[in-house]
Amino acid sequence: MFDIERWQEIFETLSKNKLRTFLTGLSVASGIFILVILLGFSKGIQNGVTDQFQDDASNLITIYSGVTTKEYKGHNPGRRVQLKNDDYTTMSRKYEDYIEYKTPLYAIWGGLMSYKNESGNYQLRGVMPDHQFIENASIETGRFINQSDVNEFKKVAVIGHKLKQDLFKDVDPIDKNISVFGMNFKVIGVFIDPGGEREESQAYIPITTAQKVFNAGDNIRNMLFTVKMSDNFDEAVALSSNISKGIESQLKERHNVAPDDVSAVRVYNTLEQAQKIYSLIDTIAAVFWFVGIGTIIAGVVGVGNIMLIIVKERTKEIGIRKALGAQPWSIIGMILQESLFVTMFAGLFGLVLGLALLEVVGPLIDSDFIKYPQVDFNIALTTVFLLVFAGALAGFIPAYRAAKIKPIVALRDE
Repeated sequence: MFDIERWQEIFETLSKNKLRTFLTGLSVASGIFILVILLGFSKGIQNGVTDQFQDDASNLITIYSGVTTKEYKGHNPGRRVQLKNDDYTTMSRKYEDYIEYKTPLYAIWGGLMSYKNESGNYQLRGVMPDHQFIENASIETGRFINQSDVNEFKKVAVIGHKLKQDLFKDVDPIDKNISVFGMNFKVIGVFIDPGGEREESQAYIPITTAQKVFNAGDNIRNMLFTVKMSDNFDEAVALSSNISKGIESQLKERHNVAPDDVSAVRVYNTLEQAQKIYSLIDTIAAVFWFVGIGTIIAGVVGVGNIMLIIVKERTKEIGIRKALGAQPWSIIGMILQESLFVTMFAGLFGLVLGLALLEVVGPLIDSDFIKYPQVDFNIALTTVFLLVFAGALAGFIPAYRAAKIKPIVALRDE
């Protein structure tokens, strides 16, 4: 079926109709090109969203307190709810079987920090040792806060990489003292954070030390918990959602807050947010696939129409072939091979062009929601498979029609 004479015949036929062949190939190449670009940007959106969730643990529950907006049990609205150490301890014990990492947090915004002649305002956070894993922070040098630091109220600090560059320049900060509002803290470590400079422009100290030196008593600003993940994402989301609702309900009860007061106690669940966003990403990807495949189908339909025209033009030739003893599958093979060649060549051209464009332009795209759009090798193979199948289908229908033509009818065709 695929001998040299057949290929010569195909090229001769295509060369006689250069414009028609070009336009047909262009429609197929455009379809593949558009599909590859759409899938690339779908992946870019996924990369961007995933990067947003990498700043902190993806299974994080964060509890905030605010001001009441409703009267409840004799308490007027406008009352500020203050979280306490006991709130954290109670919630930790109640859900300890489902919690992976946990920490209360006491933050000082705009803390004046200095080392020798360098100074600046940075955020200071009092935390527990688990905070390192909740923030996805990595230790660059030294170590993070440990339980001994917390128990002994040690005045030690772990500083971010950006803070280290600002205050210490090229000096090794380990075991050096930084001044925070005039109080000295020994630097025991430097961390880096996937959140970048914003997260690295702060320092961590033991929460017990923070409460003591800043006269906070047993007050805390936030509570952070990560939920133990299961293999089933939906089950993990359901568990995280139940824990979030339980914590919110119990804290409102402890602080005499109306159950429907959404301002006084707020619980932010990253797993629930991730589920909503990833569902949206799946929908966007499905729409992109639909549009891209629709474009390919439009091109392939064009191929089918052209092959019908070719069969009509070569009706007499086909009749002669059949009169000389050509078998039906030989006729089908002749038409099908031409269809596959046009579709495959044009489609691969569109595929390579789309992949090349993403390879060149992709690294230059770096926004909050789209990062490095690309198409992986499996997707590329899938598009080629769809292309070959569609091309074969587009060519088979006119080829089968040609094979059914009776020689005597074909020879009478004008």
